[in-house]
Amino acid sequence: MKEILPGVFHWKTFHEGIQAYVHSYYLRATDPPVLIDPRVPAQGIEWFASHGAPQHVYLTNRHHYRHSDRFAERYGAQVWCHKDGLHEFTHGEKVRGFSHGKTLPGGVLALKVAALCPEETALHLPLHGGILSLGDAIVRERGRLGFVPDAYMGDDPEGVKRGLRKAFLKHLHEREFDHLLFAHGTPWIGGARAGLHAFLDRLER
Repeated sequence: MKEILPGVFHWKTFHEGIQAYVHSYYLRATDPPVLIDPRVPAQGIEWFASHGAPQHVYLTNRHHYRHSDRFAERYGAQVWCHKDGLHEFTHGEKVRGFSHGKTLPGGVLALKVAALCPEETALHLPLHGGILSLGDAIVRERGRLGFVPDAYMGDDPEGVKRGLRKAFLKHLHEREFDHLLFAHGTPWIGGARAGLHAFLDRLER
């Protein structure tokens, strides 16, 4: 666990299902504390008891349920996913739906990304100059921004990329943020807005 900004914690764990490391976040700086795309860290689930029990869990898409059930059971946390992804949860998972454009508990704004899948969501947090948390829409590998492989983008990968670019250009125009949190890749702390803008510009060229 690393505190990357005051009250914002990041960790990575190995996801056996996809055979890759994935990234999770805990925000004690929000009121109440929340988790984003969580798996249990090496410190164990009890770590959170002494730092502020998370009351809400936010999924950037339906595939990121991960260990949410453990946090719901231990802390009574409410798990949230965009309503278009709720069909994924057919085994008794207690997941509440939200709509894009809604402000959720903790002051977390759910922004529409879609394109990749209908429920793909970016989460905007008005903390430390603004934080934008991303799911599968944009990944960061070795410090560089990119997309998931074309094989995960359906029958029209180029169309999906155009849709993602359009969505993030809109968010760049409408939202202030200086940091990016990734479900797949290390967080970008400071200067991330300019980095995202440069990435989207390169796509156009």
